[in-house]
Order: sequence, then C-alpha cells, then structure tokens
Amino acid sequence: MSEDHHATADTTNVFLVLSTFGDRATAETCAQHLVKHRHAACVQIDGPIRSVYQWKGEIEADDEFRLLVKTSSQALDGCVAALQKQHPYDLPEIVVLNANASTAYASWVSEQTLTRE
Repeated sequence: MSEDHHATADTTNVFLVLSTFGDRATAETCAQHLVKHRHAACVQIDGPIRSVYQWKGEIEADDEFRLLVKTSSQALDGCVAALQKQHPYDLPEIVVLNANASTAYASWVSEQTLTRE
C-alpha cells in the first residue's frame, strides 16, 4: 500500500458525530429527529456500552447508548446544534470526526442532508 492509502481519489469527506445517552428510548428519539430534519443521513445506535468517567470529583460508571451520526459538511452545524438542543445531559458528549468515505456513499450522505424547500 502507498503511504497515502487512507485518502485516495475515490474517497471524499463525511462527518461522524458521536454522542452518548443514558437510555435507548432517548437515543432513538434523538436519532429519529436528526434524520427526519435532515441533519443526518443515518444514525446508528450502539449499546449498552460502559462509560467510566470523572464527574464532579467522583469516578462514575454508567451504561449508555452511543449514537454514531453520519452527516455532511453542509449539515454539520445544524446537526451539532440539534444534538445540543435535544440532549438531556448537562454536558453532552458531542465529538466530531472528519472521515473519508467512498464517493458514492459521501454523495448519498450529502443528498440525504440537503434541505428540502
């Protein structure tokens, strides 16, 4: 493989947004909202996963459900804003990753996140 094997002419960018929720129903509601309002092309829900973290000086461990949101550059700001608005946590995890995808998949993500008039 070449040194630049992770980015070829056949790939283009999509954004992956990660967030966690305390229960499956809330995660599902948020996922439905993001897709319905075209902030995301697809949202996968994983879980339960175990999260260990420090909060207000204490070590916490909780079962959570992780959203993996696929979105486009044009929908990213709206996606993050909608996640922040929909999220019940005081400090929600919202992590944005820039990823390479096949041209066909990236085009589909872009098409699904275009605002309809």
